Amino acid sequence: MGFVCCFIAYSLLYSIAKGDVFGKDQPIILVLLDIPPMLPVLDGVVMELQDCALPLLREVIPTDKVEVGFKDLDAAILVGSMPRKEGMERKDLLKANVAIFKTQGAALEKYAKKTVRVLVVGNPANTNCLIASKSAPSIPKENFSCLTRLDHNRARSQVAMRCGVPADAVKNVIIWGNHSSTQYPDVHHAMVNVHGKEVEAYSAVKDDSWLKGDFISTVQLRGAAVIKARKLSSAMSAAKAICDHMRDWWFGTLDGEFMSMGVYAGGNSYGIPEDLIYSFPVHIKNKSWNIHDGLPVNDFSRAKMDATAAELVEERDTALSFLSQ
Repeated sequence: MGFVCCFIAYSLLYSIAKGDVFGKDQPIILVLLDIPPMLPVLDGVVMELQDCALPLLREVIPTDKVEVGFKDLDAAILVGSMPRKEGMERKDLLKANVAIFKTQGAALEKYAKKTVRVLVVGNPANTNCLIASKSAPSIPKENFSCLTRLDHNRARSQVAMRCGVPADAVKNVIIWGNHSSTQYPDVHHAMVNVHGKEVEAYSAVKDDSWLKGDFISTVQLRGAAVIKARKLSSAMSAAKAICDHMRDWWFGTLDGEFMSMGVYAGGNSYGIPEDLIYSFPVHIKNKSWNIHDGLPVNDFSRAKMDATAAELVEERDTALSFLSQ
């Protein structure tokens, strides 16, 4: 199994190489793609992975060449993107990232397996994912996704802490839309296991104003809060979310449960514009995701789902104008 990523948190590489993501009997080849100045750092990462003496890890390949980094991949995790710098307008950020993800999409098209599963993490993740997909036309759109599992985990944890239960006692929270501050964390369909009995989240929390107010803003702005506290962006929690996302994609979701993934919106039943990568509730089987259809949407949810879709439409249209240049 081949795998590509930029230089990222040790915890992601260790978890994958140890078998926590693709299975305890799946040999792993890690391909670490980065820019030329980072190659000495990658050599150090290779040494550390070797020194872990992990039985599943067959090889680690550091490279700055896309023809090496993307060759015959089964899974690609695209972590690197151009971060927003002080004084940079959003359109400038989009322009820089369009160039990056056009190149990476073209490399996937040329070198990766057509069955490759691609997870885009680098922000703006939804739109970067759409550009990568459009730049790899022979790879099915369904094979591209962006990470909203970190937001999903954040929402799940907030509800669990509020109810005084473990995080795994909360299921079926939803992140709708963009991985940005317009995302909509929705618990109208979530269930909480309280003393062995599953109850609706609103009944378990018993605080509607919190669920419709501070809960939503806490999840939306959690990344900024982590940066303010750590002076660095989320790393451990992001790596954990990447592992969760890819493990579910490989092995499927539990019966009766759905997870949040940024996926192609084509054919959705929720009235979301189709040519977007939008976060929906999905269930997964045989490495294929399906949007969980038929959930009732009230007026409160509708407004928030549409607002984050509008932001994505604007991002997409700006990005596509750069893609055609």
